Amino acid sequence: MIVENIWESRFQYTDELIKMGANISAHGSTAVITGVDALSGSPVTSHDLRAGAAMIIAGLVAHGTTEVTSISHILRGYENITEKFKGLGADIEWIKDDEEK
Repeated sequence: MIVENIWESRFQYTDELIKMGANISAHGSTAVITGVDALSGSPVTSHDLRAGAAMIIAGLVAHGTTEVTSISHILRGYENITEKFKGLGADIEWIKDDEEK
């Protein structure tokens, strides 16, 4: 159980993790997370910096391919994130779209 007392919309990204098979119930300032055997790759959207990092990490442990969109927050907040994860052995690729070129 996680309780957030500062940011009202902190848990908006949980819907993205649920798309991947996470078992999360978020209500107001509280989120209840129940473990699952595995996550599945899915197209997801990054809503903010920390959510974007969570999407990348979830995608790396998920079975299949995960595509994270709306990554401008991630690119501004984490310098060379793709290369850093590759340095750890991750199978990750940044595919630039028209907004990111």
